[in-house]
Amino acid sequence: MEKTGIIVGDDGKGRCSWHGGLEDYRRYHDEEWGRPVVDDIRLFEKICLEGFQSGLSWLTILRKRENFRAAFAGFDFHKVAEFGEDDIERLVADAGIIRHRGKIVSTINNARRAIELRDEFGTLGTFFWRFEPPAGERPDVMDLDTLRANPTTPTSIRLSKDLKKRGWTFVGPTTVYAFMQAMGLVNDHLPGCFCQPEVDRLRASFSRP
Repeated sequence: MEKTGIIVGDDGKGRCSWHGGLEDYRRYHDEEWGRPVVDDIRLFEKICLEGFQSGLSWLTILRKRENFRAAFAGFDFHKVAEFGEDDIERLVADAGIIRHRGKIVSTINNARRAIELRDEFGTLGTFFWRFEPPAGERPDVMDLDTLRANPTTPTSIRLSKDLKKRGWTFVGPTTVYAFMQAMGLVNDHLPGCFCQPEVDRLRASFSRP
């Protein structure tokens, strides 16, 4: 496992080892991670949750995701953009989420910036999928060593800079690359993972906005 980053489950399928055999994490790996997403609400939710994850594990966020959805109006950015001081205090007191004032304020700010993006590009998907990396930027083989050595990429740096220029916060290049991996802008499932060819097929047939 250590050399390849792959573990074989009790169903006989090889998977990226980062799910650690935990059922909820394995389900996220199998059903969500890396599969291309165009829905604006899901894109907004994910980039916000990646911001909350900064300094923590994604598993911590995943296990609180339903609480986050309840607290942030299902991540409908039109609704979150209307949050005010009373909402901030409500969220800071909510033990079901990460009670980090700066990240809470950032999510409300980013909701307002998301509306601006939608007004400019029509959809968030149209904006984010402009940053799908060109083939020449991708490694020939995405093995474990390559994945570990590249927590950021030239494209994630460009996307991070673009978002920051537009007033978004908690969108550093590492956070942004994790978002790109999860939302299918890249396929970083490792060789030997049963999801890798599945995600390749999904990406091949996916209609870019």
